[in-house]
Amino acid sequence: MTRVKGRKRHLMVDTLGLLIVLIVHRADVAERQGAQWLLRRAAAKMADFGRLRLFFADQGYGGLAMWEWVKNTFRHLNWRLEIVKKIHKKAFEALPKRWIVERTFGWLNLYRRLSKDYEYSTKSSETMIKVAMIHIMLNKLNKGN
Repeated sequence: MTRVKGRKRHLMVDTLGLLIVLIVHRADVAERQGAQWLLRRAAAKMADFGRLRLFFADQGYGGLAMWEWVKNTFRHLNWRLEIVKKIHKKAFEALPKRWIVERTFGWLNLYRRLSKDYEYSTKSSETMIKVAMIHIMLNKLNKGN
């Protein structure tokens, strides 16, 4: 097994920023391909998430070809992909819906093991993200009591 120089993480989160599905792959794979793998993994777990219908993504996942692929591949699930467009202003502005997944990435980057690419395999990288997310969710539950 050779060490990979760089990884991409694709996360599907709910409106609270909690993890639904994730995939980690080599950095030389296009974002749209990673999104396709992520959506296929989500479709395989559809019994757990039967109410999912609308997905928001940034412009890296956009394009008519991607939109058509989601529409045709998941027609039986009635899924829709909506691309959040960037607003070109001089001041910083959080993009609607896009900030949710960015906040989740921010939570994950607080974990030293996830701040850099320490893992040798993508599977162990996915596992460490899941462990960190379990810790985040337990902390949120504990604060509620």
